[in-house]
Amino acid sequence: MEESFSEALAEGLNAGLTGQLGDVLADPSAGSNVMAFLLVAGLGLGMALIYVPLRVFLTVTARSRRLRLLQRIRRLREELTQPVQS
Repeated sequence: MEESFSEALAEGLNAGLTGQLGDVLADPSAGSNVMAFLLVAGLGLGMALIYVPLRVFLTVTARSRRLRLLQRIRRLREELTQPVQS
């Protein structure tokens, strides 16, 4: 039973290697295309993982700065509308 299972597993792995992966391994230019794709995809993923949180952080901080500035302007306007106390 164990031998038949291991034989079936080995056959399945060999069939997969001789099928799709075997074509890539047999053609060196296809392998370099795959590596180039993986490199570009990995760099894109890395950039996205850095860019998205950074963009969210900068947007949130810019909004909070803008809100504080608006509140300060409103306070100053209210102070200007009040009569001067001497």
